[in-house]
Amino acid sequence: MSPDKKAMNIQGKIILKKGKEVSIERFHPWIFSGAIQKIEGVVVDGCWVEVVNFKGATLGYGHYQNGSIAIRMLQFGGQAPTDDFWIKKIQQALAVRKSAGLPSATTNAFRLVHGEGDGLPGLIIDYYDGAAVMQAHSVGMHLERKSVAAALQLVLEGNLKTVYYKSQSTLPGKMRDADNDEYLLGMGIVPHVVLEHGNKFLIDWEEGQKTGFFLDQRENRRLLGEFSKGKKVLNTFCYTGGFSVFALSAGAELVHSVDASEKAIALTRKNLDVNGFNPNLHACYAEDTFDFLKDKQDQYDLIILDPPAFAKHRDARHQAVKGYQRLNTEAMKAIRAGGILFTFSCSQVVDTQLFYDTIVSAAIQAGRQIKVLHRLTQPADHPVSIFHREGEYLKGLVLFVE
Repeated sequence: MSPDKKAMNIQGKIILKKGKEVSIERFHPWIFSGAIQKIEGVVVDGCWVEVVNFKGATLGYGHYQNGSIAIRMLQFGGQAPTDDFWIKKIQQALAVRKSAGLPSATTNAFRLVHGEGDGLPGLIIDYYDGAAVMQAHSVGMHLERKSVAAALQLVLEGNLKTVYYKSQSTLPGKMRDADNDEYLLGMGIVPHVVLEHGNKFLIDWEEGQKTGFFLDQRENRRLLGEFSKGKKVLNTFCYTGGFSVFALSAGAELVHSVDASEKAIALTRKNLDVNGFNPNLHACYAEDTFDFLKDKQDQYDLIILDPPAFAKHRDARHQAVKGYQRLNTEAMKAIRAGGILFTFSCSQVVDTQLFYDTIVSAAIQAGRQIKVLHRLTQPADHPVSIFHREGEYLKGLVLFVE
C-alpha cells in the first residue's frame, strides 16, 4: 500500500460456509445470508466487512446489511480497499461511458454509475449536463454518500455544478426519511434542459420519478424514430413523452400520448413545447392504457408499450405475466395491418425468455401473424456485469404485425 493511501475502516469479518465461496470466486457481487457461517467483530448495517472462505482466505470486501442479500461485494481479492476507492471506481465508470461516445455534442445526459454493472452494487448516479443525481439502494451507499459526492467533484472537475441525493424511496424502509433527499453540492435549478440525440428534455430530479428521467430507453427511442416518418403513433405509459418527442422529430404524421398520471401528461406537454412541435400533430390523454385501447382498432401504424414494472418480486411474477399478455394482446388487436409494435418489460424477475414467450402467447390470443424485427435491451451506460446476469432488466421487441 502506498504511504499516502489509507485502508478503509473494515469493521468485521464474514466467514462463509464451505462451498459458498464459489460464486464470489466467479465475481458474483451478492452474498446471501444463508451462505454465512460466522460473523466476527462489531458488524452493523452499512459497515465495510472482509469476506473469507471457510479456510480463512480473503475473498474480498463489501458492505454488510442485515437481510436476504447480506453483503454487496465492492472489491474482490486479498487487497483491502483504500481511501481512493471511490475516485478509482468513478474514473473506471466514466471511462466506460467515454468508450461508448458519452457525452457527445448531441447527448449530454447519461447514467454514470449503474450499480452491479459498474462494481458498485447499491449505487446509481445519473448525469444531466452538469448535475449528478445519486440514488442509494443500500445502507452502505447511504452512509458513503458524501464520500461519493466528493469523488464525483474530483473526477468530473469543472463539469459538475450540483449533486442531488435522492434516496427517500429506494432505501430500506427503516432508513427512509424525507431528509434523505438533499443537495450535497450546489443548488440545482429545475427543470433542467438536457439533450438526447439532439432532442431537448426537461429534467426535474426533485419531483420526477426515479432520478428525473428514464435514460435506459435512449437508444430505443432513437430506433423508434427510424420507423416513425409519416406514421400515426400511439405512445402508452408515456411518462415524460420521450418516445413521442422522437417520433415527432422524425416526421410522424400524428402522435397520441397516454398515461394514467396527470403529472406525466403535464411533463409530456412541456417536452413537446420545448422542442417546438406543431401542437396540431399531437394530443395527450390522461387515461388508463387498457381503457384507451378498447375502441382504437386500425387507428395507429405504430404503438409503443413501455409500462412500469408489473412485478418487483418473484411472488408477483405470475400476475405480471398475465398483465403483459393482456396488454400486448389488446395492442396487437388494435394496430393496423403492417403496423409496428415496440413492446417492453422492465421487470427484473421476468427474464428475456419468459417475456418472449409471453409475447408469443399474446400473438396467439390476438390471432395476428407477427414477425420479430429487433430484440432490444438497455444501452451501454447501463452495463451488465457478465458475472451478474440479474442486471439485465430491460427487455424489448420490435414487432411487425401483419
